[in-house]
Amino acid sequence: MKHTIIAAGLSVFAGAAFAQAPVLTVYTYDSFVSEWGPGPAIEEAFEATCGCDLQFVGAGDGAALLARVRLEGERSEADVVLGLDTNLTAAARDTGLFAPHGLTPEGLTLPVAWDDAEFLPFDWGYFAFVHRAGLEDVPNSFAALAASDISIVIQDPRSSTPGLGLLMWVAAAHGEGAAAIWEGLADNIVTVTPGWSEAYGLFLEGEADMVLSYTTSPAYHLIAEEDAGFAAAGFDEGHYMQVEVAGMLAGTDQPELARDFLRFMLDEGFQSVIPTTNWMYPAALPAEALPEGFETLLTPARPILLSPEEAAAVRDEALATWQAALSR
Repeated sequence: MKHTIIAAGLSVFAGAAFAQAPVLTVYTYDSFVSEWGPGPAIEEAFEATCGCDLQFVGAGDGAALLARVRLEGERSEADVVLGLDTNLTAAARDTGLFAPHGLTPEGLTLPVAWDDAEFLPFDWGYFAFVHRAGLEDVPNSFAALAASDISIVIQDPRSSTPGLGLLMWVAAAHGEGAAAIWEGLADNIVTVTPGWSEAYGLFLEGEADMVLSYTTSPAYHLIAEEDAGFAAAGFDEGHYMQVEVAGMLAGTDQPELARDFLRFMLDEGFQSVIPTTNWMYPAALPAEALPEGFETLLTPARPILLSPEEAAAVRDEALATWQAALSR
C-alpha cells in the first residue's frame, strides 16, 4: 500500500511538472502523426531534450495545411507548420503569417541548393506512379499512360501536395501540351482523393493499377513488409521533385522553442527517422546512412523542380487545365 501511495504521489508530481512545461504546437499532415508515421518517434526524441510538451496536430493533407493556417490567421494556435512544399512556399510567404527562421542550415544533402529565409527542408523525393511488379506494359511516359487502359488513383491538387505536384510535373514537362495530356489521362483516373493516404489505401485494396506516390514508396513494402512486389514506373520526360518544408509562425508565443524545433529538424534524431517512417529521402543525412533497400529504388534521369515563384506563377492555369479536362 505504501508503494502505491508513493507511486501515486510521484505520478501527481510528474503530472504537475508536465503541466507546467511549455507547449509547442506543430500543425502537420495526417500521415505524419499516424502511429506508423514519423510523429511519435520525433515527439519522444524532441521532448527528451526540450523540457517541453510537443503536440502534433494533424490537419488533413499537405495543401490543406496552408488553407487552415490562412483561415485561422493570427489567431492560429500553431507555432510551427510542417509539411508544406516548395510548390506552396510562395503562397505561404505571401500570407505574412510566417517569420524568418534566422538559422543557417548545415549538412544539407538535398540535390538542390537551399536559400529560404522562412522555410527549412526536412525531406524530399520524386513523384512517380507506383504499381505491382506483375503489371504488364508499364507505361514509360504520360502519353503512354494516357494511351493505355491502365487505371490510376491521384490526389486533389487543392488539398494535397502530391496532387499539386502532379500538376506541376505535367505543366513543367509538357508546357502547352499539358491540356492534351490531361484530356488523355481523364479516362484512366478512377478517382481523385483528398490526400495521399486515401489514394494509396485504394490502390492497395486493388481499386486501381497504379497510384500517384513516390519513387521511394516501394521501399516501404521491401523493408517493412519484406515484399519486393512493388515498383515505380520510370517516365522518359523526367520526374518532379518534392521538397517538404517547415516554418514558424510570426504569431507564436514560443519563438525560441519553435526555432529549437526547426534546428532539431535537421539533426540526426529527426532525420534518421524519416527514411523508414515517412519513406522519403532525409534532407540532411548522407546517402550511406540510408537503410538497406534504398539502393534498389528508381533514380530519375531527369529531375524536374520549379522554383517557388515559378510554381506559383503556373498554378492557377495548371489547375484550370486539370479541372477542364476532368469535367468532360
